Amino acid sequence: MEDNWRGIKESLTSTYQEFLGLKKHHHKEWISIKTLNRIKERKNKKTAINNSRTQVEKVQAQAEYIEVNKKVKKSIKADKQKCVGELTMTA
Repeated sequence: MEDNWRGIKESLTSTYQEFLGLKKHHHKEWISIKTLNRIKERKNKKTAINNSRTQVEKVQAQAEYIEVNKKVKKSIKADKQKCVGELTMTA
C-alpha cells in the first residue's frame, strides 16, 4: 500500500513540476542586488550559528550575525527610502 502511494505521489509531483515548473521566488523590485547579497550573507551567518559545536563558536557566530543583520536592515531601509523618493518625484 505504501509503495503504491509513493509511486502515485512521485508521478503526480513530477507531472506537476513538468507542467507548472518550480515555484519562482521573486524579490521586491526596490531591493537592490547589494542588499540581496547581504541577505544571503546573513542567512549563511545564521546557518553558522545553528551548526556551531561549542559555546564559544556560537557566541562568536552570533556576534557576526548581529553585525550583518544591522547592515541588512540599514540597506533595506535605504533602498526603500530611495524607492519612495523616486516615486514621489515622478508623481
